[in-house]
Amino acid sequence: MFKPRETPEPGHGGPTSGAAQLARAQIVAAPPLADWRARLAQFDWAPDLADDIGSRRWLRGLATMLGLGALALGLMPNLARVEAAPPPRLSAAMDDEFRSLGVTPLALGADSGRRMGATGFVRAAAGAAPQRAQISLTAVLAQGDGFAGMLERAGVSPADAAQAESLVGQVVPLGQLASGTQVDLTLGKAEGADRPLERMGLRAGFDLDLAIARTPAGTLALTRKPIAVDATPLRIRGTVGASLYRSARAAGAPIEAVAQYLQALDQHLSLDTDIAPTDTFDIVVAYKRSAGGEVQVGDLLYAGLDRGSNARAQLLRWGNDGQFFEASGMGAQRTGLIMPVVGHITSEFGLRRHPILGYTRLHAGVDFGAAWGSPIYAVGDATVVYAGWHGGHGNYVRLDHGGGFDTGYGHMSRIAVSPGMRVRGGQVIGYVGSTGLSTGPHLHYELLRNGVPVNPLTVAFTVANQVDAGELAAFKTKLAGLKAVVPGAALNPLGARSATAALASGREIARLGN
Repeated sequence: MFKPRETPEPGHGGPTSGAAQLARAQIVAAPPLADWRARLAQFDWAPDLADDIGSRRWLRGLATMLGLGALALGLMPNLARVEAAPPPRLSAAMDDEFRSLGVTPLALGADSGRRMGATGFVRAAAGAAPQRAQISLTAVLAQGDGFAGMLERAGVSPADAAQAESLVGQVVPLGQLASGTQVDLTLGKAEGADRPLERMGLRAGFDLDLAIARTPAGTLALTRKPIAVDATPLRIRGTVGASLYRSARAAGAPIEAVAQYLQALDQHLSLDTDIAPTDTFDIVVAYKRSAGGEVQVGDLLYAGLDRGSNARAQLLRWGNDGQFFEASGMGAQRTGLIMPVVGHITSEFGLRRHPILGYTRLHAGVDFGAAWGSPIYAVGDATVVYAGWHGGHGNYVRLDHGGGFDTGYGHMSRIAVSPGMRVRGGQVIGYVGSTGLSTGPHLHYELLRNGVPVNPLTVAFTVANQVDAGELAAFKTKLAGLKAVVPGAALNPLGARSATAALASGREIARLGN
């Protein structure tokens, strides 16, 4: 049997006793070095200088900070100014030559006056080079460019360019010339570096052309050429169908006009509940055509909605501020429950469990659910007594109607009035939002009688839209004129104004949309 070899104990000799003793000595000597490294690693090199101010630990941290700062300053690079050779001084001709080689001047039509800088392949002509008697070209007025400078870059002499600029400026302010205006030029035989201006033509406005020509006396004369313009409004009618927007666009209404139409209609009707697919929309837009074929589409003039033979809405743009007024309300007076917003009632007056606070208390108003940003109207003539933040009401407006009656409007996204203003019934005072203690966009509408909340749906207000008799007559005249426009008549050829021609060209505009 084999027996394991026994390791001699220390002091009993054996062939390996000296090596074992040496290993044990090394193991005993190791702990002091490991302990020193551990203590060094645990040493707090950067103590918090906000604690134990004035202690040895704090002073050690201060010394560390100052030492590191001194080291950083010592290693900071030299900030001495680097001298460079000054750029060469270029003459005006050399500077113009360098500009002609750049990309930007070439992209703008060589605003330096050169099409390409001269290279080594360019050779001077041996003799006199033949000249063209006339040169016809087109110059374009760039944004922020000067009229005379544009002509000079095209090769017109400075004297003729200044005179042409003066003639045009007498008819049209030069600042009103749109960027991108094209100027047709005819230049005569060169006299030195520049050519004299023989003829020039440009479109100075939608209804005006200008022409400049050289007279037999050698001076330049300007001629005005008015352009025939037809300002018949564009009227578009069609069936609402499944989508009012898509039907109006399919009938040919411009995008801007449809957007304005929907916005105007939304202030008087609910686009979700008050419009039926069988209703007929009626849109009249400012529209201009020139004899040259250009078209200008303006603002919406009339927004109508008919249900059979009855008018659901007749909104006419009126006044300097461009607001829309309902034709049936001009000069009329109505009494009843005036709704402050186009929407539906979501919470009535009385005791209820608050949806956020979680306990039952008096709901001192009526909540109307409406789309974010919907206009909020004053229910009657009043004075604004408060407009601003009002705790749980968020953005809030309080109106004093007199006789002890006040109305309040809360949770607005934006307020459109200020304290002390006098407002009329139907005037926009703010827009629907969800500020304050609110779970979604809606209007909190409340009514107070002598400071005590009452149910707003039990009090009727009288709104009088009284206007001057002359203004009312002008309003009705304009309304009748727009409603008399034949759909599509604005698309007739200029000069064709018969009812038959108007109806023929208006079939496409007045077609029924789906």
